[in-house]
Amino acid sequence: MRLFKRDRSKKMPAFIGPLFAVLVLAMILAITNDRFLYIANIMNILRQTSINALIALGMLMVMLTGGIDISVGSISVLSGCVMGVLMKSGVSSDVVLILAGLMTGILCGTLNGMLFTQMELPHPFVSTMGTLMIFRGLALFITGAAPISGFGSGVLFLGYSNVFTVIPASFVLVIVFYIIMSVFLNRTALGRKIYTVGGNQEAARLSGISVKKTLNFTYIMSGFMASVAGIVLIGRISSASPIANETANMDAIASCVVGGTSFLGGKGTVAGVLVGAMLIGVINNGLDLLGAQTDVKFMVIGAVIIGAVFLDVVRNKAEEKSRRLAQAKAMGDLEAGKDGLTIG
Repeated sequence: MRLFKRDRSKKMPAFIGPLFAVLVLAMILAITNDRFLYIANIMNILRQTSINALIALGMLMVMLTGGIDISVGSISVLSGCVMGVLMKSGVSSDVVLILAGLMTGILCGTLNGMLFTQMELPHPFVSTMGTLMIFRGLALFITGAAPISGFGSGVLFLGYSNVFTVIPASFVLVIVFYIIMSVFLNRTALGRKIYTVGGNQEAARLSGISVKKTLNFTYIMSGFMASVAGIVLIGRISSASPIANETANMDAIASCVVGGTSFLGGKGTVAGVLVGAMLIGVINNGLDLLGAQTDVKFMVIGAVIIGAVFLDVVRNKAEEKSRRLAQAKAMGDLEAGKDGLTIG
């Protein structure tokens, strides 16, 4: 006889709801617009989603610690613009340009982390709001507010090329990064530390985790993923533009929150973020097919964010209530056990 019964009840993953929403929305769009199910359109959705999915993956790292990085859109643009300026200056190696773009993202992420952890500003929203403007301003300054074109095929490849004839290379890159990040967060000590810091920073500190180093790492990764997205963006629009990707911050946050990532930290999955990014991509594509204007897109995405945050609050309250009930039940069972021992 087993002394302890295994609890077979499993909570439904947070991304199941958004995944169902993606399927339902796709069915509605397929019925209302016969162009939606065209292979070309489906591949276009994957290509459009790729940039947001890459940025959102970095955003997940930060949000797992209870933070936020609203400078990611500016980082992606600045990385591309640095590559463009170097190309105009005579750097012809695509490898060197790509490395320069990635290093720009890493440096920007490092600055974001240092501003929050070393200067001890009250919240990363404050520091990244400042760097959002700084990075965008730098992109405008070094390019003269004009787009830069003429990149080689090595730089443009990820943004416009296909694999196996039809599948966008950018989406293949997304899948590779998401698999790596899933393994990292769930199978490595540092990945578990990120969840621990997000769950309770004081408990993490008392357990010997370097909270500041962990936080700095997540902001560096956020900057790195934004720079990867910036390279893909160059291939998508065939230039480095200082005014591109203006809604990347909100799209990435929406993808994370819709996919079940909590603003409070400690909760979120790679699969959830990918589903959230796909939902945002399908919504944007559907609105394009229906001829919606930009203002309508902003309102719809804003409503999605508010709805996702509301669901997150409701979910957290329900979990807290369930936890308290479980604690009360455990205390009751313990008291009953003591009474039984006394009577015996």
